[in-house]
Formats: sequence, C-alpha cells, structure tokens
Amino acid sequence: PISGSMILAGVLLKLGGYGLYRVIPLVYNYFVIYSYFFIIFSLCGGVYISYICFLQSDVKSMIAYSSVCHMGMVMMGLMTLNFWGYSGSYILMIGHGLCSSGLFCLSNIVYERLHSRSFFVNKGMMTFMPSMSMIWFMFCSCNMSSPPSMNLLGEVMIFGGLISWSSKLIFFLFMISFFGSFYSLYLFCYGQHGDFYSGFYSFSYGFVREYLMLFLHWLPLNIFFVKIDLFMLF
Repeated sequence: PISGSMILAGVLLKLGGYGLYRVIPLVYNYFVIYSYFFIIFSLCGGVYISYICFLQSDVKSMIAYSSVCHMGMVMMGLMTLNFWGYSGSYILMIGHGLCSSGLFCLSNIVYERLHSRSFFVNKGMMTFMPSMSMIWFMFCSCNMSSPPSMNLLGEVMIFGGLISWSSKLIFFLFMISFFGSFYSLYLFCYGQHGDFYSGFYSFSYGFVREYLMLFLHWLPLNIFFVKIDLFMLF
C-alpha cells in the first residue's frame, strides 16, 4: 500500500535519526572513540547503494534505495559530532522525508494507471500526463539536492562537517553527490521520455486530490529554505 511506503519513508526512517539524537548525549564518549567506524561504514554503504540504484528495474525500489542512501548521509553527519553535521542531518531528514514521500506517491499514481512499476513499461508518460511530468521533474530535482530545496542546504552542511572532520573524504562525497544526481535524472528521463508502452489502451488523468497531496509535499520542502533558521539546533 502506498500509505505504508509514504509513512515508512517520511516518518519511520527518520525516527532512527531522531533516536540517535537522543542516544548520542548519553554515550557521547563512546561515539567520540568509534565515530570513525560509523562514518566509514556509512560512507561505503552510501556509495554502494548509489551504485545499486542504477541496477533497479523497479521504480519503487529505486526510490527506496535512494532514501536509504540519504539516511547514510544523515548518519555520517551525526557521527561528526559538530554543529555543521548535526544541523545538516536534521535539515536533510526533514527535507528528504518530504521528498521521498512525494516520490512514492508519484510512483503509485503511475502504478494505478499502468499496473506496473517496471521501467520498461513506465515510459513516455510526458505524452499523456504533461502536468504530472512537471511534478516528477520538481521532485527529482529536489531529490538531487537542487536549489531551493532543503536537501541542498542539508547536504552542504553535512559535507562541510565531514570535510572539517577529515579532508580525505572529499572524493567519496563527490561520488555520492554525483551518483545521487545521476540516478535522479535517470528516474525522470527514463520514465517521462521515450516511446510509451503499447500494451495499454486507456487510463485516467490526474485527480485534484493527487495534485493537492503532491503540492503539500513540495511546498514546505522548498518554502522552508527561506526560513532555515527554524531548524538550526544551536
């Protein structure tokens, strides 16, 4: 069910990050000693999962893997134990919670019409639903941390915190950022362009409730960029 995926991506995954916020002050000395292990583990996992995203033939699986990749970045930011990493992780959790939930909603809107989540079937949607195609682009661009989304500021702050922790991580951070942009563009271009699947005959266009739900995801994701001081922790 789409409601389960949206709650999982938007709330439950972020509760893990919230739990770390609560646990770190209690065992701060242990995290100081072992922070390097968690950062390296999350960094390697983020690069590997970004690569796994390219191998997916299922739209929903790709969105789910991209969400896990972003949570790896949140983990890295928290383990830096500094202001930039903490605040960046907090902002990225909120921003990506809205973005991934909206992407799951979009994938379900297409699934309800084509009854398939395969990339080989979900092609050429720009021909039939151009307005929905624009919304796909808006959410995919937010997923790749383009301005003015909260994801951009969150990633910049996390990168700043990680580079201040160790400048040797620059190359791996570049790989995560590049792969994240690449699979977001791949998700949009492959699904919206090309020849449409000839096996279906008719389907309904977007409903007002669907556009409203997507708008209520996209608006706070971008409008809070101008009032980001609300999310600064210190």
